[in-house]
Amino acid sequence: MLTLTDEELDWICERIPDPSRSPLGGRPSADKRRVVAGIFWILDNGAKWKDLPAEFGSKSTAHRWFKKWVQAGVFEAIMRDAGRCVEERGGYRLYECFIDATFSKAKGGGDGIGCTKVGKGVKIMVLVDAKGLPVAVDTAPANRAENRLVQQLFDFMLPSAPPERVIGDKAYDSDALGDELAAAGVELVSPHRRNRSPETKTQDGRVLRRYRRRWTVERTIAWLQNFRRLCIRWERSAALFQGFLHFTCALMLLKTVLG
Repeated sequence: MLTLTDEELDWICERIPDPSRSPLGGRPSADKRRVVAGIFWILDNGAKWKDLPAEFGSKSTAHRWFKKWVQAGVFEAIMRDAGRCVEERGGYRLYECFIDATFSKAKGGGDGIGCTKVGKGVKIMVLVDAKGLPVAVDTAPANRAENRLVQQLFDFMLPSAPPERVIGDKAYDSDALGDELAAAGVELVSPHRRNRSPETKTQDGRVLRRYRRRWTVERTIAWLQNFRRLCIRWERSAALFQGFLHFTCALMLLKTVLG
């Protein structure tokens, strides 16, 4: 089972705003540390909110604050802050980035879900640097083509500078995508599809040697799937599922910042 250290918990809680207090008094606010620890327990175990252990307080309180923080963009802000800390320490290696997607089944309905041959679900799009650190993440309906979701990732970039090149599998072999990235000063490296005619091929073996290191993004996806709440989407809201994803990426980046 994964653990959340006291140092990580302190760092996260410092970036969560305290709830406003009514001048008329009322019940005291929930303990942020217990709530964050409870959210982490749900993320790690993939359990339902009703199964939250009593040591983390009321399950309804933890769920209510999770929804409030997601709606306020707290977890996205925490992830961006962690990414900023990594960048300031020179932790990112942007000379080559790797892109891939993973599928998460959706057990219920809701927004942002697409139907595929293996069932309904969502895609988690991941862009990582040469060390496997998250550079950008996003979710999309599972029936969307991956090469049409790359621009969304670039709109969500954590580092201030774009990568020098992006390396993906055959799903990203697209002249339109290559031209779009080239206009932004980014080189696309991707094996050609089988239906490519010889005269339309744009890459040779020297460039594609970088493709051998694509295991870097596959390893990062395996790290993400250690958090069982990301393996199956139980939330009807895409924003809540993204909240768990942002929280996970923030924790991965904090390992680099805090050691």
